[in-house]
Amino acid sequence: MTRFREGRTVPVLTVLAALVVLWYGFAIYLNAAWQLDLYAKAKTDWTVSDLVADTLSQDRPVLPAAHQVFVEIWNTTVEKPITSKRSLFYHGWITLSATLLGFAIGTGLGVTLAVFIIHNRAVDRSLMPWVVASQTIPILAIAPMIIVVLNAVGLSGLLPKALISAYLSFFPVVVGMVTGLRSPETQLLDLMRTYNASAWQTFWKLRWPSSVPYLFTSMKVAVAISLVGAIVGELPTGAVAGLGARLLAGSYYGQTIQIWSALFAAAALAAVLVILVGIANRLVLKRMGMAQ
Repeated sequence: MTRFREGRTVPVLTVLAALVVLWYGFAIYLNAAWQLDLYAKAKTDWTVSDLVADTLSQDRPVLPAAHQVFVEIWNTTVEKPITSKRSLFYHGWITLSATLLGFAIGTGLGVTLAVFIIHNRAVDRSLMPWVVASQTIPILAIAPMIIVVLNAVGLSGLLPKALISAYLSFFPVVVGMVTGLRSPETQLLDLMRTYNASAWQTFWKLRWPSSVPYLFTSMKVAVAISLVGAIVGELPTGAVAGLGARLLAGSYYGQTIQIWSALFAAAALAAVLVILVGIANRLVLKRMGMAQ
């Protein structure tokens, strides 16, 4: 209600309504060719209203309508038990497990690298360029290689997908933490040296508290991209479970509605994860006295 009174809700709803209108318009346009071909083969008389209705109710449309996607989501969440292999909750949990593990590994690795980079000039000059260069490799190209190598040494299942997630998520954490750890002003660093503070004391009492807002900002990016890594990791393995497996199965069998429902489920899951990191951010900053 506060957002509505301040006029921040109406613009968002207006943009959402425009997107829905465009969605339905493109659905009619892209599905019309196949529907017209059906009319021609059946020699059926049709009207514009018939064409619109039929293009928005095809079983395997080129672009499914919004209501078709949400009906599929309802059928695969509410109408199915969460333990069913046709449930989006079941597949979402498989992907979420790899996402959280990869996010934890990537965050830990990113923070550790950032600390070394800050405290060692040689590490900064030698390692940071490689950290940046690592992100220039397309993940779709490297993911099958990681899966094959790990399978060859007996590692399969959750860990390979988690490592791909960690590969994507550690980079924003490294960059954010390096910026955060370097954020204290020179005067404050000089003051710590005046007090004869050790490097360890300077880190815990000055650099680390200053870096916390940067850490949570980078974690919001990292947790979302970690989900992408988990889904990408499911594609080259021919996985039978997970949101990536739903996308792959939908692609194999031309089930575009299934593909779009899995995409929406992945987007909703990413949004929830980012919101949870944001809540943790506010709680931690409030505890530190840095936010109201």
